[in-house]
Amino acid sequence: MENKNNNNEVLTAEDAKALAPLYSDVIKALKQVFDPEIPVNIYDLGLIYELVINKKHDVFITMTFTAPNCPMADEVMNDVKVSVEDVPGVKSCSIELVFEPAWDKSMLSEEAKVELGMDDE
Repeated sequence: MENKNNNNEVLTAEDAKALAPLYSDVIKALKQVFDPEIPVNIYDLGLIYELVINKKHDVFITMTFTAPNCPMADEVMNDVKVSVEDVPGVKSCSIELVFEPAWDKSMLSEEAKVELGMDDE
């Protein structure tokens, strides 16, 4: 897998501003992918640890799962890749699966906490 750090390119403020709409569109795409066991999208679950887009519009995602032995891991990762690569302007999507740090419920977005009835904790 190509490492995002091998691109050794530094984004200028102008680059970052130009890429902002693409980041927004990629996040929207990630919010269309749901964990098969929890009725919340993977972005709001906090499963996306890092999202990097380079000048060539290659997307690099570091993500995890709520449990290391997720039986649907391959399917979810494929859904992420397809959803992101379907975003207009995205050239490619590479995903790195990690389990450190381990996911816990503190990583849930406020929307996910409300959805799961955990907003009073």
